[in-house]
Amino acid sequence: MNTRRISTVAHVGPLAIGGDNPIRVQSMATTDTNDTEGSVAQAKRIIDAGGELVRFTTQGTREAENMKNISARLKADGYQTPLVADVHFTAHTAEVAAQYCEKVRINPGNYVDPGRTFKHLEYTDEEYAAELKKIEARLIPFINICKEHHTAVRIGVNHGSLSDRIMSRYGDTPAGIVESCMEFLRIFRREQFADVVISIKASNTVVMVQSVRLLVQAMDAEDMHYPLHLGVTEAGEGEDGRIKSAVGIGALLTEGIGDTIRVSLSEEPECEIPVARKLVELIPECTLLRQEAEVGIHDDTITLALDAPDWETLQMKASMAVGALLIDRKATKLEICSERFPHSDLVTLADAILQAARIKFTKTEYISCPGCGRTLYNLQETIARIKAATSHLVGLKIGIMGCIVNGPGEMADADYGYVGAGRGRISLYRQKVCVEKNIPEEEAVDKLLALIAEDRKQQ
Repeated sequence: MNTRRISTVAHVGPLAIGGDNPIRVQSMATTDTNDTEGSVAQAKRIIDAGGELVRFTTQGTREAENMKNISARLKADGYQTPLVADVHFTAHTAEVAAQYCEKVRINPGNYVDPGRTFKHLEYTDEEYAAELKKIEARLIPFINICKEHHTAVRIGVNHGSLSDRIMSRYGDTPAGIVESCMEFLRIFRREQFADVVISIKASNTVVMVQSVRLLVQAMDAEDMHYPLHLGVTEAGEGEDGRIKSAVGIGALLTEGIGDTIRVSLSEEPECEIPVARKLVELIPECTLLRQEAEVGIHDDTITLALDAPDWETLQMKASMAVGALLIDRKATKLEICSERFPHSDLVTLADAILQAARIKFTKTEYISCPGCGRTLYNLQETIARIKAATSHLVGLKIGIMGCIVNGPGEMADADYGYVGAGRGRISLYRQKVCVEKNIPEEEAVDKLLALIAEDRKQQ
C-alpha cells in the first residue's frame, strides 16, 4: 500500500493540517458574507456535519470586516472551527481579512496580475522578472500582517483563472499552473512564512491530477513540502458530481497525496461533508483495490469486482479505485462486477466513471460551480432547468457558473457557458467567447437553449 506523502504542518488557528495529522475536510458557505445571521447558521450546519474549516467569499473590505462578526458569533455559541476568507482580485481585501480569520485564500492568477482576458502578451526575460518583483512587493505586506495575526494562507491556483502572463509564457498547461503556484511559494519561503497550504484545482480531472503530481515534483526539487488541499472544482451535483470528485481526488489520495479536501458540489454546502469523509474513510481499501485492478488489466480493460453496503459507497469505491489508472490511460475500458446491484446499473456507473476520466462521453457534461457568496442567481434551480432541456445532447459540455471568477477559464473546455454577470444578469458564452452580455435572468436559459439549437442546425 502506498504511504502518505510527508508534508510540513500548517497551523490554522487550533487546527493542524499536514504531517501526521488526519486528512481534514472542509466546505464553503454560499451565503452573502454581509449576512451575519445567515452565514453563522450555515457555518453551524457545515460544522455540525463534520466540517473542520469553513470558507467564506470576501469580495471586498466590507465582507472581510464582517468576518469578525461571524467569527465572534460562532465562538460565542461554542464553535471554534477555523474560518477562511476567500479573496480574488483585491489584495487589500486579503490584508483586512487576515486580521479576522484563521486563514486567507489568495489566487495567484488575480492577486496582482489583472483578470484573465485570453490576450497573448510578450515579455523579455527582464520584463518578466520585473513582473515578479511587482508580485513580491504586493505580497510582502500581506505576509507581514499574517505573521502578526498568526493567520495561515492557502495559495489556491485555479485552472480557470490563470493570468494572461502565465498563459502567454507557459500556455494552458499543467506546467503553467504549477509555475503560477511556485512563484508565490518562493516568496513565502524567502519571507520565512511556513503556515501555507497549497491547492491546484481544475474541473478537468486529468488536468487536476497531472498538475498536482507535477507540483509535488516541483516542490520536492526545491525542498518544499507544504500540505496540499485537493479538490475538483465545478464538479457538478448529484451522482455525477460525486463520481467526478471521487475520480480526481481519489486518484491522488490512493497515491498518498493530500492533507485536506473539499468536494465541490452544486448543492447545499453541508452535503459536501459526508462525501468528503467517505473518500477519506475509503483510502486504505481503495488503495489496495487500485493495485489489484492494475495487475488485472487485460485487453485494455479494467475488471473491478466490488461489494458495498449501498449504491453511493459502491460508486465512490469504484471511482477511487480506478481513477488514476484511467487518467493515466493504463486502460480505456471498465467493467464493474457486484452481486448486490443490477448489471445495467453497473454498466451505467462504468460509463459515468469513464466520462469523469475524460475517456468516453455517453451523456451531457455539466461543469457547474458549487456556489458561494458571489453567486448572482439561483444556481440549483438553473442547473435543473438546463439539465432538463439538454440532457439528451450526448457529449455536449455546458458550463454553469455563478460568477466571473473562474467562468470563462473553466469553460474553455466547454461548448457553452452560462455565467452570472451581475445581480439578476447573465452572460452567455460559446466556448470562451462571450456572445451575449447582461441578459435578464428570466430570459437567459431560453436564450442559451436557442443558441445551442441554432448552432446545431448549422452543423
